[in-house]
Amino acid sequence: MTVYGVLVGAAAVATGMAGGVLYAFSAFVMAGLRRLPPDDGAAAMRAINRDAVRPPLMVLLLAAVALPVAGAVAGLVSSEPGAPWAVAGAVTTVVGVVGVTGLGNVPLNDRLDAAAEPGAEWQRFVRPWLRWNHVRTVAGALAAGMCVLAL
Repeated sequence: MTVYGVLVGAAAVATGMAGGVLYAFSAFVMAGLRRLPPDDGAAAMRAINRDAVRPPLMVLLLAAVALPVAGAVAGLVSSEPGAPWAVAGAVTTVVGVVGVTGLGNVPLNDRLDAAAEPGAEWQRFVRPWLRWNHVRTVAGALAAGMCVLAL
């Protein structure tokens, strides 16, 4: 197997795993938190957000960006026929997972964390956070699929 094949194969796994983690939040974690009283939902989400910035998630997100980008570069350098799909997967991950996280979800998380009235902020938080998370989820799934097509 080529370096390109290894990188893009690993990228498919990493982006699929990242999309799966995000899907879990969209599918059932947030649904469970929404059933709690607002102050409790806010407290739980704040605790989750603090725990999220640790190696288990951060390493996965780093891999979900670095591997597709490295695979795309390797594909372009070696003129692999699937390189355009690898590039599309890398762009989708960078923009749709990392970009949306940084520009959408993290500012909402920060606002919830700093809120003087977390329960009231929680009620403003949930819908936009979920919308952004749905985008991240779809982006992770699409990037994984594009990496598979690149192979």
